[in-house]
Amino acid sequence: MFEFEERTLPNATPVLVLGILSILTCWCYGFLGIILGVIALILSRKDMALYKQNPSIYINYSNLNVGRILSIIGIVLSVIFLLYMIWIISYVGWDAIQDPQLLQERLEELR
Repeated sequence: MFEFEERTLPNATPVLVLGILSILTCWCYGFLGIILGVIALILSRKDMALYKQNPSIYINYSNLNVGRILSIIGIVLSVIFLLYMIWIISYVGWDAIQDPQLLQERLEELR
């Protein structure tokens, strides 16, 4: 029988880190979380193809899978927050978001 040397998937750790960062940065107007999540998904696609070719020699597929799931969650949260920010900006205006007094006045008008 052939013995294969166990290897690690080259992008599993970066995908995991990017997935975590996409969740943590989804509150940055949504843009940064979407960008990091998409990069993680692209990297994970390459490693998943490697894993499917020979799954018995790779030992860190779970890190890749968790990172992929976290990046999907980060993208979804980022899109929700981005849509929320678009709604807020369209509701009170961009100038009110930059000026706390004007924001307070517009919020009092809505009550």
